[in-house]
Amino acid sequence: GPDSSHGTHVSGIIAANRDNDIGIKGVASNVKIMAIRCVPNGDERDKDVANSIRYAVDNGAKIINMSFGKSYSPFQKEVDRAVAYAEEKGVLLVHAAGNSSMKNSHTNNFPNKFLNGKRRKASNWLEIGASAFKEGKSLVARFSNYGFETVDVFSPGVDLLSSTPDNKYDTYSGTSMAAPAAAGVAALVLSYKPTLNVKELRASLLQTTSRYPLLYVNKPGKQESILFSNLSTNGGIVNAYNAVESVLK
Repeated sequence: GPDSSHGTHVSGIIAANRDNDIGIKGVASNVKIMAIRCVPNGDERDKDVANSIRYAVDNGAKIINMSFGKSYSPFQKEVDRAVAYAEEKGVLLVHAAGNSSMKNSHTNNFPNKFLNGKRRKASNWLEIGASAFKEGKSLVARFSNYGFETVDVFSPGVDLLSSTPDNKYDTYSGTSMAAPAAAGVAALVLSYKPTLNVKELRASLLQTTSRYPLLYVNKPGKQESILFSNLSTNGGIVNAYNAVESVLK
């Protein structure tokens, strides 16, 4: 596409070479990136989202990172069918929760894990909010969407240095960065234990998070405090060391 900065940055977070001492180290080694331009300039179309998921599944992807989103989905049923197809084939979907400082249950954010008119949740879905790098009131990114029912877990997404085109590096922030940080952990876990099915892989991330049950943080976009544990279903931040250790026991 005309500007591949976003996708290159996302890919670097997941899989930048860890052994060449250049630039950064990606979260996971032993990973291949399948680059799919799902989103052209501007808003993605539901057809493109659905076809991209199906293409990735049919061509061997085990984890699909989705650092995109929108507020309107006129053909959501087609995307739901593609999500269910990935679920059937055992592929994990990792999606950025959005950067509007909003509670996702109070606003539309597509695609999402709620299928068939919200009658069920996809079992292969992780919705990722963005955390910062300091424990304390600023632990949650001020821009991150959140929601006890809608966001599964948080992952680092503030000031992440990663690769950009023409052999350069830059620092970006967003749930677009938090999602690949989590997807990279999933890839790392799967490289250690490739026999895991998608539910086991998802559980390995959710059952090993760093928890802060009594920590009050700044509510994104608001001048008030809230328990960090109330901002997502899991109440924690993805922890690579714990996740890998859990599958090696």
